[in-house]
Amino acid sequence: MPWHNGDYPPSYKNQPKKIRDKATEIANEVLKNTHNEGEAIATGLKLARQKLKKEDKK
Repeated sequence: MPWHNGDYPPSYKNQPKKIRDKATEIANEVLKNTHNEGEAIATGLKLARQKLKKEDKK
């Protein structure tokens, strides 16, 4: 099930809004390709953290 409009996986609940929003965006793309919610959630969070960490270093 895709996530949108403030609806996001429960494991994203305690994440900062910036990470949560990016992770949800990434997870939706992964979900389209794999149809695996668990993989989409984990990948979304991991990649969002990496991306935002790189942005903070700039």
